[in-house]
Amino acid sequence: MEKEVIVCRCEEVTMEEIREWIGKGYDTFDELKRVLRVGMGPCQGRGCREIILREIAKITGTPYGEIPPGTIRPPAKPVKLALLAESRED
Repeated sequence: MEKEVIVCRCEEVTMEEIREWIGKGYDTFDELKRVLRVGMGPCQGRGCREIILREIAKITGTPYGEIPPGTIRPPAKPVKLALLAESRED
């Protein structure tokens, strides 16, 4: 049952998929992001990053603090275009 748990709700990635890809050698958040799209949804990884980093630590035996948290690219938080348009001077 634990394998069916959805870790990344934005991209609907399960714990089983994450473990499978870590087992294939994808043992950083950025690598998992490239193959599974975790951390690329509307929440930008705020809902799944910690869970995935802990799973990487558990499976690889690497201390949690030594695992790179992954690259966060702007916008880290969605911004409405109307707000950007208002700040433009004519």
